[in-house]
Amino acid sequence: MGVSGPIRVVVAKPGLDGHDRGAKVIARALRDAGLEVIYTGLHQTPEQIVDTAIQEDADAIGLSILSGAHNTLFTRVIELLRERDAADVVVFGGGIIPEDDIAPLKAAGVAAIFTPGAPTSEVVDWVRSALAAP
Repeated sequence: MGVSGPIRVVVAKPGLDGHDRGAKVIARALRDAGLEVIYTGLHQTPEQIVDTAIQEDADAIGLSILSGAHNTLFTRVIELLRERDAADVVVFGGGIIPEDDIAPLKAAGVAAIFTPGAPTSEVVDWVRSALAAP
């Protein structure tokens, strides 16, 4: 992929998870690094997240989840992007995600998973690298 202008990232909290501190920290770190960030707020459905990404012409979606529903919600976002001809939007995620679930999520199309304790600089560097213009 390669983004020629500013990188646009939708940061979203899918499902019923009501804890958004981590998502806000990531959103702020991305914004402070010069990326354009759209934060959707709490309790978003996969459909709402994908609609926002398409409407905002986002290059990536960062999903944050602590509720344990990552396998269902992350893969649904990927499916919807494919259905809406937006599979070029890079999806990455973070939160409480067991090590055993990371490989299947990546196989489903999630480009990267960041677990608790990952430095914000690691997320910023990964997003820039994953979306850098060739």
